[in-house]
Amino acid sequence: MAQTTYLELSEDTGTAHKFYEVTVDGTEMTVRYGRIGDTGQVKKTTYNDSSKAQTEAAKKIGEKVRKGYAPAVPGQRAPRSVTRRQIVSQQSTAKTAPVLWKYRSGAPAFGIFIDDDVCMVGNEKGTITVLRHDATVERQFQLPDGVKCIVADDAWIYAGCDDGNVYDLSGKVPRLAYAIAPDIDIYWLDIHDGILGVSDDKGGVCAIDHEDEFLWRKKSKGASGWMVRCDANAVHHGHSKGVTSYDWRTGAERWYQSTQGAVLFGWQEGNMLYAGMSSNSVLSFGKDGSTGVTYRCDNTIFSNATSPDGRYVFAGDYRSSVYCFDAAGNRLWKLGTGCGSAYSMQYHNEKLYIVTTDGSLACIDASESAVRAAEQGVVPEYVDVKAPRMDAVAPSTTVEVISDPADGVIVECVEQGGRLRIRVVSPGYHNDWQVQFPKGIREPSARYVVTGIREATRGGFYRTHGEIRRLV
Repeated sequence: MAQTTYLELSEDTGTAHKFYEVTVDGTEMTVRYGRIGDTGQVKKTTYNDSSKAQTEAAKKIGEKVRKGYAPAVPGQRAPRSVTRRQIVSQQSTAKTAPVLWKYRSGAPAFGIFIDDDVCMVGNEKGTITVLRHDATVERQFQLPDGVKCIVADDAWIYAGCDDGNVYDLSGKVPRLAYAIAPDIDIYWLDIHDGILGVSDDKGGVCAIDHEDEFLWRKKSKGASGWMVRCDANAVHHGHSKGVTSYDWRTGAERWYQSTQGAVLFGWQEGNMLYAGMSSNSVLSFGKDGSTGVTYRCDNTIFSNATSPDGRYVFAGDYRSSVYCFDAAGNRLWKLGTGCGSAYSMQYHNEKLYIVTTDGSLACIDASESAVRAAEQGVVPEYVDVKAPRMDAVAPSTTVEVISDPADGVIVECVEQGGRLRIRVVSPGYHNDWQVQFPKGIREPSARYVVTGIREATRGGFYRTHGEIRRLV
């Protein structure tokens, strides 16, 4: 008969809200762990005999008890709180934008990521679909909960989810990169050089380092905050009372600018910040705190973006319209999306990509000729993209096992101060530096082979890239 031990660790400070469950059934040991209220991740191990399985289970339970876990009853503690933005989308009265193609993801969508190779949409069901620019659906990921946002950090792509976790999407399968404290109801997040910035429902903001540990936490002057943008120097936070910039190392306030209306979205480009406002506008600020141009719209703004050079500023309102301005604040055009209000947007190569309240990822031709034609009522017949039947790839704690490292870099998992850390074993690296590495696959004394190691721009730690395999 299977024997199950269920433990929880939930601290008053909110820094831990986790469960750990061990089940032994004959020669098989199953470990399930994660945030309280979540399904969690599962790892199964089969041993030569049942006594060995019992011994290993007792060892793991003992390790957790020593770290403060205690026996509990599943379901008695409440899961973390989750807030999703609600927009009662209204039909735009403007002429329809020149949509080239549209993909319906199946649920309202917040997450968007566009680069030279791919277009990604993440929805409230946790499904992330990856398309090529020709609208071909390439693959899908299935995360455990709704996708808040998809952000890029150099060569890495991350998705923040309602389960409080941030997943690395850079490899073939999603890997757990950050697990955010359960008392933080995430509104938005951003990452720069491994440093994660998170805004929350109480107007708080925090910075988390590459080892998933708080650098600092602050409460802003506002009651809530949707905007957070990170760069090499600061974490910029937009909230219900304005925009505040904090030093990324210490959390010291660099500057604060009050606003009329709440900040509901944020974008950054070069030395500028752009705040989408409840007061029917987009406000720009220099990253030194100076005030810039006001881009006036007709309704509350829920998303905004710019071209890479800041030449064009775009905005999406709750009435399913999108706007384009020049850098000086002159409105160039306003058009209807035809597929709901834009929760998020991104501009790339004369095209504006939006994800919307009806779950669409739409590609809009933002070239001058296409827009002028649309203003006259002439728009192309858009391609309605259908995803082929495919298996979505879920987060995994399983890695391929190999015996030959070939040309890869060898790293090792060591226990230090009660936590599992990763160090580089291969020559030519600082062997005392930590390595940013997925949380769910770390095992004491295990060695892994990674495609490559890069030093963080800030220095002091490494980041893995490419595939991860276990070395035996």
